Amino acid sequence: MYGVNEKDWKLLRKKIGGWQEAYMDRLNQEYMKILQDEELAPSQKFWALEKRIQNDKKDTGVIIEMRRSMMVLNLLSLLNEGAITMEDLEDFSEELKEKIREIRED
Repeated sequence: MYGVNEKDWKLLRKKIGGWQEAYMDRLNQEYMKILQDEELAPSQKFWALEKRIQNDKKDTGVIIEMRRSMMVLNLLSLLNEGAITMEDLEDFSEELKEKIREIRED
């Protein structure tokens, strides 16, 4: 859909694993809060956690289809999910960052 240069593509492939690990670590922390919530019954904790996991496992921060043609859309998803910030894109080309900014402003 959006053309990306080779350097940006290689950089994404290098960074994605770390980004996903950090995102899933954050999710795990949130899951622990659900399990530690003393106001919920055990069954409520179970079903709340199950619902969260069902939704979260669809996130790009958890599972990503690594295709060059989807790179910009994947980055947008990661940003929208909070898996990464614009600061995480600092090593990418100005052209790619500008594309991302333009799309997010629309």
